[in-house]
Amino acid sequence: MAIDDINKKILKCLQDNARLSNAEIGRRVGISSPAVSERIKKLEDAEVIEAFTTVISPFEVGYQFKAIVTLRAFMGMLKPFLEKVKTYDEVVNCYRITGNENIVMEVILKNQKHLESFIDQLISYGETKTQIVLSHVVKHSEIKPIR
Repeated sequence: MAIDDINKKILKCLQDNARLSNAEIGRRVGISSPAVSERIKKLEDAEVIEAFTTVISPFEVGYQFKAIVTLRAFMGMLKPFLEKVKTYDEVVNCYRITGNENIVMEVILKNQKHLESFIDQLISYGETKTQIVLSHVVKHSEIKPIR
């Protein structure tokens, strides 16, 4: 799908605030509300827009910290882990990566005991390394379409 300048402006508006009305987006980009609606629908159909979502602060709902956990899977354990990881409530992002480790996960945890329990669940799949996240430096950075 071609991402013209108007589509880029619409995407920017949605990334800044996905709750903007089509009328407000139209005012900002210089087209009508129905035209905005049609363009958004086409962007969704082309999977340029993957989802509209609400971002919840884990700290405000009771989680005390985030951690980055990497896993180097034991021989024959990667595929079973790839299925199992989908069931962990603690995992907010999981990536299969290249390099010495196979997996990197962003996890949210209630406390240190919760971390210990979570790591105990992982050790049958492979070797883990854990880093505690101190703060976000870049959070949900805007994705700019390639020119």
